[in-house]
Amino acid sequence: MHQNILAEFLSEFGLQLLFAQIEPERISISASPMQQSASCPECHTDSSKVHSYYDRTLADLSFGIRKVVLHLDVRRFFCIDPGCKRATFSESLPDLAIRYARRTNQLHQALRDIAFELGGEGGSKLARNLYYGEISPDTLLRIIRCTSHDNHPTPRYLGVDDWAMRKGRKYGTILVDLERHAVLDLLPDRTSDVLETWLKAHPGVELITRDRSGSYSEGATRGAPNAIQIADRFLAT
Repeated sequence: MHQNILAEFLSEFGLQLLFAQIEPERISISASPMQQSASCPECHTDSSKVHSYYDRTLADLSFGIRKVVLHLDVRRFFCIDPGCKRATFSESLPDLAIRYARRTNQLHQALRDIAFELGGEGGSKLARNLYYGEISPDTLLRIIRCTSHDNHPTPRYLGVDDWAMRKGRKYGTILVDLERHAVLDLLPDRTSDVLETWLKAHPGVELITRDRSGSYSEGATRGAPNAIQIADRFLAT
């Protein structure tokens, strides 16, 4: 019965189940794409001429206390367009995972949510408790940095503070939407110029809460001159 349910689930991603192995701590699933051809990413010509096969391994959301791993029998095709500069290409599965990814889209989304809620250290511990595997704090921070925020509206109320890339040695600036309780961006340093540049690229901020850093004060004044600034009560050291 579970094989039929799993096969039906995989079919939604264009995959056919080959076999599944259930172990005490892991579920290994082997599958292959159903499609008979694939489109060249360069010239977009469909090809069904297979060059070779290779195994692609993806980590997925856990099932109970069991880690789930997908083993995909993926094909590489010849490009049949003689004018295309690509001789071969691998078939893609964008609904399942982006190109070159080692995790499924749904696991990546779960880790991204964890990273934004708990950060690196706390997120790593929760991911381990959820049986997602050993996800390092650096990996979660990298997911945050690589997340696009282009679709997020400019916040009315913005929180500005520093954060440690390497405590005592290297710091950046964290920007938080105080209404939505969401991290908007991580800036590479804590200078006035980098804050000014961000604010000018995101006009419409009405209120900025910050510490008493002179750099943040200057950057906020130049970047959002009409915004109200609220400084915390503690003096900068």
